[in-house]
Amino acid sequence: MSKQTLEAKLRTATGKTAAKNLRKEGRIPAVVYNSKGEATSIEVGEVEFNKIWRTITPTTSITLNVDGKESLALIKDVEYNIRNDKVLHADFFAPDADEKLVMKIKIHYTGTPAGVLKGGFKKERNNEIKIKAAIADLPETITADISGINVSEALRVKDLKLDSKVEVLTSAELPLVTVSPARG
Repeated sequence: MSKQTLEAKLRTATGKTAAKNLRKEGRIPAVVYNSKGEATSIEVGEVEFNKIWRTITPTTSITLNVDGKESLALIKDVEYNIRNDKVLHADFFAPDADEKLVMKIKIHYTGTPAGVLKGGFKKERNNEIKIKAAIADLPETITADISGINVSEALRVKDLKLDSKVEVLTSAELPLVTVSPARG
């Protein structure tokens, strides 16, 4: 898991004018929500935020350092202007360290199934599963090697290699990738 830190400052001035002034200074107005739904207004550097935001997945936790106080957080939502390629506002979620989060995560497949090399057809049936884990244990990505799948076989959710701290909520028997025989 890549540990990325984003420096932030508490923000006292709010509203449209304050937000516009922040953006002129190269800062992005943002809000951090905690598990109780309480919001804290902050500001982050535009360059630093973009470096992180453009390279992470929805389950990547970052260390948010607000005036010296660090907490693990997820980037939950970003308001973005497509005309000028600028981030207008960001929402962060900083849950309690022991709180279990339910998230959907995409699965990336690598390799060519053995069954395809023998003339079968690969079909990706599902590429997303639902998991439950504390923020520090969330996997950034799940990668599955499908090169061992033969004709008439499937990679199922139970075949994924995940950390023991990650609970899978999706049915263990759900097929993710199947290889069907060639129609003859």
